Amino acid sequence: MRKIVNPFTKLEGYNCFGCSLKNELGLQMEFFEDGEYIISNWEPKKHLAGYGNVLHGGIQSTILDEIASWLVYTKLKTAGVTANLNVKYKNAVYTDKGKLTVRAKLIEQDRKFATIHAELIDNEGKLCAEGLIKYFIFPLELAKQKYHYPGHESFFKQ
Repeated sequence: MRKIVNPFTKLEGYNCFGCSLKNELGLQMEFFEDGEYIISNWEPKKHLAGYGNVLHGGIQSTILDEIASWLVYTKLKTAGVTANLNVKYKNAVYTDKGKLTVRAKLIEQDRKFATIHAELIDNEGKLCAEGLIKYFIFPLELAKQKYHYPGHESFFKQ
């Protein structure tokens, strides 16, 4: 498993809800590459609960969408935007029962779109939510010019 570096931390004003470690109210996700998967081991925060100690469904979908974007950055070597997100909630995710594993892998890709399957798994190995995310992917030069894509190598520099 290989750690993915977040090169966006160098951008002025960077405060992503999903992946900025400095956004105290955000998810503060970190990522790893493991074969065909992008993985995040994430600890739920109590302030992200919906009902009782259950992680809010909107936060679950955000987590799945966020890991899909990191797959686009690192596996497809460009940037993109979410075109469609379909989430199936399978089991409750609790904010007080330990770390979750989030993982994503590429299912299909053509010139303009990538389809990514992402899963949210609790600390007991139970599948809690899964998403099928379709990303519109940008040509590399456009990703660099307009969307601050720093280049594939930037995600793996130590």
